[in-house]
Amino acid sequence: MTDQAPPFVGRESELELVEQLLEGTSAGAARFLFVTGEPGIGKSRLLAELLARAGQRGCLALHGNAAEFERALPFGLVVDAVDEYLESLDAHTFQRLAREDLRELARVFPALRTLAPGSDRHSTAAERFRAHRAVCGLLEHLAAQQPVVLALDDLHWADGASLELTSHLVRRPPRAAVMVAATFRRARIDRALMSTIERGMRAADRRVDLGPLPRAQAYALVNEAGPAEYDRLYEASGGNPLYLLELARMGAWRLSADGGGVPAAVAGATAEELDALSAPGRSLAEGAAVAGDPFELDLSVAAAGMAEPDALEALDELVAHDLVHATHVPRRFRFRHPLVRRAVYESCSPGARIAAHRRSARALAERGAPAAARAHHVEQSARHGDLAAVATLREAGEAAAKRAPVSAARWLAAALGLLPDSGRRSERVNLLMALAGAQAATGRFEDSRVALLESIDLTSEDEATLRVQLIGACAGVEQLLGHHEEAHARLTKALSGLSDASSTQAVELMLHLTAGEFYRMDYEGMRRWGERALGVARALDEPLTAASLGVLAVATAFMGPVPEAEAHRSEAAALVDALPDDRLAVRLDALTSLSAADLYLHRYDDAASHANRGLDLARGTGQGEVAPFLIPVLVTVLHTTGRVTEAADLLDEAVEAARLSGNLESLGWTLLSRGYVAVAAGDLELALSVAQESVEVTRDLDDRLVSTNARWALASALLEKGESERAIEVLLSAADGKDLPRIPLPWRAHYLELLTRGWLAVGRTDEAEETAGRARATADRVGLAAVTAMADRAAAAVALAKGNPVIAADRALAAAAASEEIGARVEAARARTLAGRALAAAGERDRAIAELEAAARELGACAARRYRDEAERELRKLGRRFARRTRARKPDGEGLETLTERELEVARLVVDRHTNPEIASALFLSEKTIETHMRNIFRKLDVSSRADVARTVERFGRST
Repeated sequence: MTDQAPPFVGRESELELVEQLLEGTSAGAARFLFVTGEPGIGKSRLLAELLARAGQRGCLALHGNAAEFERALPFGLVVDAVDEYLESLDAHTFQRLAREDLRELARVFPALRTLAPGSDRHSTAAERFRAHRAVCGLLEHLAAQQPVVLALDDLHWADGASLELTSHLVRRPPRAAVMVAATFRRARIDRALMSTIERGMRAADRRVDLGPLPRAQAYALVNEAGPAEYDRLYEASGGNPLYLLELARMGAWRLSADGGGVPAAVAGATAEELDALSAPGRSLAEGAAVAGDPFELDLSVAAAGMAEPDALEALDELVAHDLVHATHVPRRFRFRHPLVRRAVYESCSPGARIAAHRRSARALAERGAPAAARAHHVEQSARHGDLAAVATLREAGEAAAKRAPVSAARWLAAALGLLPDSGRRSERVNLLMALAGAQAATGRFEDSRVALLESIDLTSEDEATLRVQLIGACAGVEQLLGHHEEAHARLTKALSGLSDASSTQAVELMLHLTAGEFYRMDYEGMRRWGERALGVARALDEPLTAASLGVLAVATAFMGPVPEAEAHRSEAAALVDALPDDRLAVRLDALTSLSAADLYLHRYDDAASHANRGLDLARGTGQGEVAPFLIPVLVTVLHTTGRVTEAADLLDEAVEAARLSGNLESLGWTLLSRGYVAVAAGDLELALSVAQESVEVTRDLDDRLVSTNARWALASALLEKGESERAIEVLLSAADGKDLPRIPLPWRAHYLELLTRGWLAVGRTDEAEETAGRARATADRVGLAAVTAMADRAAAAVALAKGNPVIAADRALAAAAASEEIGARVEAARARTLAGRALAAAGERDRAIAELEAAARELGACAARRYRDEAERELRKLGRRFARRTRARKPDGEGLETLTERELEVARLVVDRHTNPEIASALFLSEKTIETHMRNIFRKLDVSSRADVARTVERFGRST
């Protein structure tokens, strides 16, 4: 026996659309179909028809149903669709997947858990996008053999992790023959997912809103009825296929004259079917409704409290009455329709339901099922004060926190609800802290704040360390909510209430206060708190001292004088570099502040080193909340020092993490950074899109730093796009006046250089000259090479526009030299392009060509394609074509000869048994980039494992 379905009638236009989408998928393209409509309208039936036609085309058809009463099971919908198929595959099928991807997949799909055992310590809730990316990679891997159709039914009932995964797939479609088809009710669908669908749908994707079946077509569903009876049935059903079928089961004579209350009538039809069952049949039906949909026979038997021989007879009765259907999996069944399951579940008496859930939980525990599988039943059946139930729910919540924080929050809240009033305060506080973390991970910051406030109320003044930790966390959440004044007041009140103003707790609160001042751009306030913190910290603790020095380095870098900032930075770096990881891990803010100070003082190598160490420690200790502070530093370094592709890869990950977190501050920052990198890479449409989104998401935040930089990024993209007037308008608005109070000193000359180019683009040379003069004054005041380089570039642009090419060339070359001195490769090459233009205008053609060719080579190596193209255009004006150099390759080569230089470099590190994260760190690349290189290496060498890569390299020699 297999799944049965009513006849498929009508929907000709929808079927034509299905065929078009399948055609596109079979041709190798990703496609999406979203089907909406009211309950019973035929969404699932259309999906079944799609799957049948996909199978006829030779596609791999995977189908999953979300269940209304099991909404918390992490990735439950996706597991239902894919896990059974994965279990049927040989383990060798997965050898070509990167080990990191396989580790993520093993924590999503039970079928793969034995393939990647090991610690989960290097994962955080902030980086759960890695699991989504791994699932996308799995679909691409499966589609390499045959097109894949993934059908997700009743998406409105899906768990949070499945919804996040669906959003990821829409934003970043598989690069393979994969079709994702999903059904949902619009009124119940997650708003964030709906927004993603509306923004992410491409021209080839489709959304269908099913309406009632026409009267003539619907007749085929119940053609046994006479015309008069059919008319009554159709009017009562409103053309809804399920309602029509269920009403026909009842008999038209049961309908009232007005035919009202169709859902109630459907429930009545199911109730009549249940009344017609024997007592064992009804018991098994109710047990199955509690066990799940689809349900395992053994679990439903346990839920019903029946002996198996009686249950098997009862099962036959349920099948005969068409209440349940068999599936392709032995001993696994599903209800005729989810609404039927719901009607059966709700027909159970409350006491019977509680008993069935309790028996289900017990049966799963006896099997050794994980806490997540038992949590739903425990939640529905546990008594208040049941500490064993609290432990199960807490275990389930903690296990889900990294990849499914929505589920984690539900289970932790349920555990809190069961905790006895007389229980230990520490247990309640620990649960509240875990709950607050899960809520914050999904953007529920107000709920997180409430949980933290309750935990603060439960702590006493004697628990100073814990209390300050909670107050700091609460203030951090309030800052994310834009409640800066409230956070400031909370922190200062806590500080004044401490019995010892020279304690570790006092320094902790002061450092939290500096963070608030930073985002409000009150650098003088940041400096004052930093000085107070340092005065206390020196006598207490090296990590605290390093954190305080880092804060002071940032504040003085923004305010000046720079020598003082350098002194604070140097002392902080000496302390941090000498501290072992275990001591530094408790004060990662020392690394966030230090790496930021390195960046603002244009010490790029140091900034990258400290940011990378901070990220490694954050992942290793589960402190993912610091990543949004470290990644922007690393991205700016990558971009500036010529690693544009790596910067884009890292930012794509950071944007995904920020979207998942709901942290608008972090999302705004990563989007604006993505805009800058997109400009360099030449993707102006992307640059404008993400910069505009950054402006929009930060518009209402009480956070001047991020919103100011968002408009700066937008202005940069607009200027490159040729919308100079608008760019100037945005820039002047962002700066908040001619004195630029919102632009920190280390970046003020960068801003003024951009504004200078804007004025020149609209022909306002006098304003450009005045702006370039202010850039020079800023450089003289700051005394940093990067700032001087920006001032020189602004001066060169003005000189060239005013007909002084010799002066322009001199200033541009000085800018190039200053940028090269600090390793700012992209900015140095852009200055050389400007120098080439100036030299050409001065009649020095050979020197111009030399500078432009050097710029084009460097910008090409940096993957700064837009700026490279600019240099090449100037060369063509001089009658010179630039030959782009690539690594010499043999078109008909074999083995290692087919690898690029970078791929060969990666392959050699594989020989030395380095992991992908270790290779990424060694080559200063992102893990995603290394994974891409590994896939290319596997394909080019035609191997399926890292061991095969190592053997191939060793066989042909490292000198290749």
